[in-house]
Amino acid sequence: MKAIFHGHALVEIQTEHHNILIDPFISGNELCDLDANQVNPDVILLTHGHNDHVGDTVEIAKRTGALVVAPFELATYLSFQGLNTHAMNIGGSNEFDFGCVKYTKAFHGSSYIDENKNIIYMGMPGGILFSAEGKTIYHAGDTGLFGDMQWIGDLNEIDLAFLPIGDNLTMGPEDALLAADWIKADIVVPIHYDTFPTIKQDPYNFAKDVRTGTGKVLKIGESLEL
Repeated sequence: MKAIFHGHALVEIQTEHHNILIDPFISGNELCDLDANQVNPDVILLTHGHNDHVGDTVEIAKRTGALVVAPFELATYLSFQGLNTHAMNIGGSNEFDFGCVKYTKAFHGSSYIDENKNIIYMGMPGGILFSAEGKTIYHAGDTGLFGDMQWIGDLNEIDLAFLPIGDNLTMGPEDALLAADWIKADIVVPIHYDTFPTIKQDPYNFAKDVRTGTGKVLKIGESLEL
């Protein structure tokens, strides 16, 4: 299994038979190396309803027929747009043909702002535990630090964790270091930084300071083999 970082919170997972995108914020993201008109995922996993995470989901899924897995309200909203969706919620897991998906808590907001500047509630935000081919990846989504991260680490053997470090809107580096201690992943990769002025951070300092597991900065387009 391969995981590729494409900027902000966008992670691509490649298994032997499937291509999966998490939070495909491509258009309008100057740090992203992808073209929304050329990606061809089999599956899109969404952590929550904010525009910088839903991103190009509707356009990509309409073009490719990709299955969209998302928290219930967000999945329902996207189904109204004609997408093929599977609704889930926090604590729930499901075995798909591409792997197992389980939603965890995340402490954040979740809403979608449409073209008329209406704010539409999209349910609870979540993190994602994705397991396939004997490996488990944890994508924390947008979140602050919370104590149940210790349970996530205790109950799961996590090979790779993607943690936000941008501060202001999510955990900052200090809280993310504590999260890394609790999650106990073998490899910890920082995400959700530098995209906007308010979330500028030094990911290399964070990676250097990771105490539990190995901190690793992935450059845009860089991958890890698990």
